[in-house]
Amino acid sequence: MPADEIEFECEAAMEKAVEFFRRELRGIRTGRASPGLVEHLKVDVPSYGATMELRELATITTPDPTMILIKPFDPSTSKDIERAIQNSDIGITPIGDGKLIRLPVPPLSGERRQQLTQHVRKLAEAQRVTIRNARRDANKQIDAEEKEGTLPEDDAERARKNVQSLTEKYEAAIDQLLASKTREIQEI
Repeated sequence: MPADEIEFECEAAMEKAVEFFRRELRGIRTGRASPGLVEHLKVDVPSYGATMELRELATITTPDPTMILIKPFDPSTSKDIERAIQNSDIGITPIGDGKLIRLPVPPLSGERRQQLTQHVRKLAEAQRVTIRNARRDANKQIDAEEKEGTLPEDDAERARKNVQSLTEKYEAAIDQLLASKTREIQEI
């Protein structure tokens, strides 16, 4: 396999790790209301005979920084949506009137902010490990190609340097996302 193909696969794996981290962060509650907090919530809808994401069942808006407003497309799914929110781990009790569901987002306590910050750091470290594993796999592949003689020594060394620079680039992206989310969580 050519060196550029190995680098491309490595970069794709690293990009996936960063994108996964970005998606995970969307679902973590801060002191501010955000549709991302609930839009990927799985709702079991017996009348439809399926489990669907909340964003497929309702319009989600944030009229102000402390309120999430959910308007189901089909009012008969309102109770199912409320049940899914109560069973989730977001820690917000829904207030429903049959047509609309209101989620008042309470401010986070200092202790909860610390817990969320620790959780975000753990998620970031897991993705850093994924990035490093992609680097390790790419380097193993480069070594194997070099050993077989299909990749010249100079090209192999250049490929290792490129893989290392990709690792640094994507770890920096994870660190930047982590710092941004930590600031958001600590913001009062």
